Amino acid sequence: MSSLTDNYFLLFELPQRFAIDMTALEAAYRAVQSRVHPDRFARASDAEKRVAMQWAAQANAAFQTLRDPLKRATYLLTLHGIDVGAENNTAMAPDFLMQQMEWREAIDDAVSARNIGALDALATDLRADRATRLAKLGDWLDSAAWRPAAEAVRQLMFISRAQQDIAQRIEDFENA
Repeated sequence: MSSLTDNYFLLFELPQRFAIDMTALEAAYRAVQSRVHPDRFARASDAEKRVAMQWAAQANAAFQTLRDPLKRATYLLTLHGIDVGAENNTAMAPDFLMQQMEWREAIDDAVSARNIGALDALATDLRADRATRLAKLGDWLDSAAWRPAAEAVRQLMFISRAQQDIAQRIEDFENA
């Protein structure tokens, strides 16, 4: 084990870009974990055990971040000094704000009508929109177009929350 790295791409020896080979990521993760898993250090000194735990925790955090497209995008922006500003930057393109309101109204209408089919249809629409936005996001990130990439991440965060809301509503209806 050498020193811990703050760059998840370097940790797994992967190119620093949005498009990522998931098979290579999983193989790199397993390789790192096989070298640093705390069980391998059961008879080591306390200091060596702590370092192994740090490595294992770092590998887990890196893997969880890089395997999720939205987390990976946010991480790439952070590596380039770009704060997505999801907590305090709600400025978005007017067309997305209108779409957001339409989705919210459709969710509310479907919930009021207890219409699981309508919620499923909305979930399908959101998945398709998410896929389109992720493709554009990848292009922006890989071409260093940071500003539109950051806005796309904020939009995708909203879409993810809407998808979670729909899934929760469907589950609530099914369990009622």
